[in-house]
Amino acid sequence: MTTPRALLIVESEWRYYKRTWRGTVITTWLRPILFLLAMGVGLGTLIDRTADQALGGAGYLAFLAPGLMAASAMQTAITDSSWPVRTGIKWRKHFWAQISTPVTPDDILNGLMIWVFIRLVFVSTAFAVVIWAFGAAPLGRGLTAVPAAVLCGMAFASPMAFLAAWFKEDSTMIALFRFSLIPLFLFSGAFFPIDRLPDFLEPLALVSPVWHGVDLCRSITLGTPLTLSLWVEVGYLLAVTVVGWWAAIRQLRKTLNL
Repeated sequence: MTTPRALLIVESEWRYYKRTWRGTVITTWLRPILFLLAMGVGLGTLIDRTADQALGGAGYLAFLAPGLMAASAMQTAITDSSWPVRTGIKWRKHFWAQISTPVTPDDILNGLMIWVFIRLVFVSTAFAVVIWAFGAAPLGRGLTAVPAAVLCGMAFASPMAFLAAWFKEDSTMIALFRFSLIPLFLFSGAFFPIDRLPDFLEPLALVSPVWHGVDLCRSITLGTPLTLSLWVEVGYLLAVTVVGWWAAIRQLRKTLNL
């Protein structure tokens, strides 16, 4: 349960963000623009000549944009929930200072997750505006997909906070990014339908939270049917978020010896 002390953690994140917001705002807007220009417009021109039927009748730009919206939420959540936890525990070690006050590990984790949620809303909304500017989807549909993208991001944020508190070495985090999270991004269904994957890889893609986020965002923006039911996909993302949150709180208590 969120307490007023958790909001103090949100405030501390905000105060730090006020010193660095210019760089993050630039990347928030520039990343979707560059992705959609290179992949959606550039590569999409070639793909659209032969692949309209394979993409459900949508042009490649319209197919790609909502998938990248969910994948971008995943990347933002991973970044904003992993390294800040490592920083608080090992580098700046400010978590130790915080727990010397009435603030508890639960407050720290809850505050961090609230801050990640706020960041995801901003990043996903910016992505929806860029999608509209490129003509890939109406603004209303893009904004309607924001909650799905945010939920996709939260399904990565809480498990990553757990792993960041659990891992002993920073090199383990780097290996996780390189050999697990990057493949998840590439084979999330954002760039091509997962039924184009080898048969043995397709079930693995279905297990990944990012695929469910991609499917939800694409269904909302394009009006296409969901692969699974709405309750299954939303329920799966919520379940991963809740389990990850619970595990992260328990691990942070253990790491901080409380």
